[in-house]
Amino acid sequence: MPDMLVKLYELPYDKTLFDNLEKENISVRRAKAPEKNYVVGWIQEKFGDYWASESDIAFSRSPISCFIAIDTAKNQIVGFACYDTTCKDFFGPMGVDENYRGKDIGKALLLISLKGMWDIGYAYAIIGSAGPVKFYEKVVNAIPIENSVPGIYKGIFRKNNP
Repeated sequence: MPDMLVKLYELPYDKTLFDNLEKENISVRRAKAPEKNYVVGWIQEKFGDYWASESDIAFSRSPISCFIAIDTAKNQIVGFACYDTTCKDFFGPMGVDENYRGKDIGKALLLISLKGMWDIGYAYAIIGSAGPVKFYEKVVNAIPIENSVPGIYKGIFRKNNP
């Protein structure tokens, strides 16, 4: 999957999306330091070691560069998104529990994270190894970066590599 580029100064941020999720008992916000072990553990369980490692780094940033979605009625994490983990100015990883997909939680996590990037001074964001491409094109008008595969992940150690 290619990296993608987003213009943060043209971000289609709409608070209505977050208000609608709140009505459905879904809170989307920046993670807090005391939540680190729980959040990273949940990410590892749902999405594996690589994303857990990247999200762990997000808790060392100031401000913390990890956002979470919580089902407040069930008191459980249902999604996350990070930026500035593997590289500065990179968005990702992001994941939503499969039982909560299709409810605009991923869209909200993407938008709040990109707004966070804008708020700390970035004009553009790179979505690393973006997938699904159509989602990012539709939600934030992201464009693929030519010749960006395998990009920053070239040569990454994989436990099962021969």
